[in-house]
Amino acid sequence: MPAPAPVIDVIIPAYNEEASIGLVVAELPHHLLREVIVCDNNSRDRTAAVGAAAGATVVSEPRAGYGSACLRGMRHIAARPPAEQPDIVVFLDGDHSDYPEDLTELIAPIMDEGYDLVIGSRARGQVESGSMTFPQIFGNWLATNLIRLFYGYEFTDLGPFRAIRYPALRALGMQDPDFGWTVEMQVRAAKAGLKCTEVPVRYRRRIGTSKISGTVRGTFLAGHKILWTIFKLI
Repeated sequence: MPAPAPVIDVIIPAYNEEASIGLVVAELPHHLLREVIVCDNNSRDRTAAVGAAAGATVVSEPRAGYGSACLRGMRHIAARPPAEQPDIVVFLDGDHSDYPEDLTELIAPIMDEGYDLVIGSRARGQVESGSMTFPQIFGNWLATNLIRLFYGYEFTDLGPFRAIRYPALRALGMQDPDFGWTVEMQVRAAKAGLKCTEVPVRYRRRIGTSKISGTVRGTFLAGHKILWTIFKLI
C-alpha cells in the first residue's frame, strides 16, 4: 500500500501586497496542499481581501515585522488539534518574486530523501537580472559563510522560499520578529543538527517596492540584524 500523501501547509507573510498576493496564491500547486495561510502584517491596502478571494485563509498580525507575520502563521497551525498538525510547512514571500510552482521541487528532498529543512537557493538557480540588489547578494554571501565557519553547514542563500518538517520547525523555537527570521531558522537548524539541503529555485523582480532592500535604511537594518542574529545564537 502506498504511503499517504503528506499534509502540507503554506505560510505567506504579506505587507501591502495587493497587486501580487492573488498571483502567488493562484500559482501554488494546490493539489498538494491542505491550506494556504496569508499572514496580513497590518497592510494598508487590500492584501487581505485579495488573498481571501484567491482562496487563502487570511490571518492578521498587527505587529510589524516579517518574522512576526511568520510566527502568526505558525500560531494558526498550532491551534489545530494534534491529529491535524501538518507534516511539512512551506514559507514563501507574497511579492511574486518566487515561483510558487517550484514548491514541488522544494518539498521533494523531504518527501524522498528524509531531509528536515530545504532552502530554495537563488544562488544556485536562475535569477532575473536586477531582481536582487548588491547588498542582498553580499549579505547572503557573508551570512552563509559565517554559518559555515561557525556551524559547518553549507548554505548558499538565506532565501525566503523554504520547506521544513513541522515537528522540526516547532522544536526550533523560532523567535525573531523581523529581518533575522530566515537566518535564525538556518542557524537554529544547524545547532540542532537537522538534515538540511538546498534546491535551485528561480527568482524574478518583485511586484512593487521592497520594504527592506528597496531602501538604504531597510538594507542597513536587515544586514545588521542578520549579523547580530548569527553571533547571538553562537
